[in-house]
Amino acid sequence: MTTDDISPPGGRPPSAGERREGFDEIDILWISEGMSCDGDTVAMTASGQPAIEDLVLGLIPGLPKVNLHNKVLSPTLGGEEFLAPFRAAARGELSPFILVVEGSVPNQNIIEGDGYWTSFGNDPRTGEPLTLNWWLDRLAPRAWAVVAAGTCATFGGIHAMAGNPTGSMGLADYLGWDFKSAGALPVVNVPGCPIQPENFMETLTWVLQHAAGAAPPPPLDHMLRPQWLFGKTVHEGCDRAAYYEQADFAKDYNSPKCQVKVGCWGPVVNCNVPKRGWMGGIGGCPNVGGICIGCTMPGFPDTFMPFMDEPAGGSLSSLLIKPYGAFIRRMRGITNIAVNREPRWRHNKPALTSGYDPHWRP
Repeated sequence: MTTDDISPPGGRPPSAGERREGFDEIDILWISEGMSCDGDTVAMTASGQPAIEDLVLGLIPGLPKVNLHNKVLSPTLGGEEFLAPFRAAARGELSPFILVVEGSVPNQNIIEGDGYWTSFGNDPRTGEPLTLNWWLDRLAPRAWAVVAAGTCATFGGIHAMAGNPTGSMGLADYLGWDFKSAGALPVVNVPGCPIQPENFMETLTWVLQHAAGAAPPPPLDHMLRPQWLFGKTVHEGCDRAAYYEQADFAKDYNSPKCQVKVGCWGPVVNCNVPKRGWMGGIGGCPNVGGICIGCTMPGFPDTFMPFMDEPAGGSLSSLLIKPYGAFIRRMRGITNIAVNREPRWRHNKPALTSGYDPHWRP
């Protein structure tokens, strides 16, 4: 069975009118059997706005009833009971569903017949493992939406770095960057190593609102990331950004100043973690003294290595900003001294010197 043999249940994709009518119930099939550590699932459970519990318990108004199938969060122990909805979806007997993929997709073609990079259940006829690739070929074309959770699933991540033996890639690399789901959506990429909890849950909630007919499709950038989350750089939301402007750079990781010279890639990385925080609005790499290593970016990790060295181009940009920054820092220091004192008329002397004019009094 190949992707050419598969059509959505009913023999055709739903029309635009049918999609806008919305669904009352939807399944989320979450596969983390790619090249994965399950870190994105673990991170996602930390979300509070909204929490995965709120979504599953139906506490968010306007969303369809959600049936979540995730091995880490499943009440079942696994085995065929857990695999049942996945097998049903692959046969075209479960609709609608959202496919969430965690972990990068290996190139199974490079080891033809000689083994498996991944395994998610077994073929009941042969007993041989079913690879992630096998499942993607059957589930992705039938899914109402396909969401990639984490940098491994979005762009390949650690497993796809130069010299790897697996040929790993992101989900859009595997399905094609022009892929459209049964709901006419491209792959929705939510990068992060791991995902920032609210970034993922907020995106999933938008997709569910769209499935309910209550919202338009989520706006995505050219790398299929949610624009409202990844439209700005780390630097633009960083509490340390003013130090960069003043050319006041940290020399070690104990300093509260700008960390560009100790390896931070924040000025060129699309990520909102410094502004949003990590859990409950608290934390986030530069916020707690960690450098940005570009984990939300397509070229991660290769483009940003070696970590903890000054970024490529950082020496030039920091050199150019030094005279400007030094001047600005000096001028602001002078102004700070001038405005960091009380006006002279606030005193306990017998004469009023505030400039009060009593001309209106009789």
